[in-house]
Amino acid sequence: MKLKEPKKPKNIPKNSHWLSGIGAGSWFVISKENNHYRIERYSDEGVVECSKLFTTKDTFNINEPFTFTYISHCMECTILQKNHKIKFYTNEY
Repeated sequence: MKLKEPKKPKNIPKNSHWLSGIGAGSWFVISKENNHYRIERYSDEGVVECSKLFTTKDTFNINEPFTFTYISHCMECTILQKNHKIKFYTNEY
């Protein structure tokens, strides 16, 4: 059973995206930092689970509509934009 989107805790940015999982879910936020993207993942209760710099070889426009999709975790994230899956990777541990 997928976890429905809970009420967003006040500490989670307004531009966050909810990604539901089986029995759990996470809030994801992406922002541009120079030639990288900062992706932060929060628990359903608002606890920061990770905040890392990611890169992608794909074309991504942060100003166009997008959604986070599977597989997304603290080492790899996937965004769906215009029916195209865009992979983001980090080398931070």
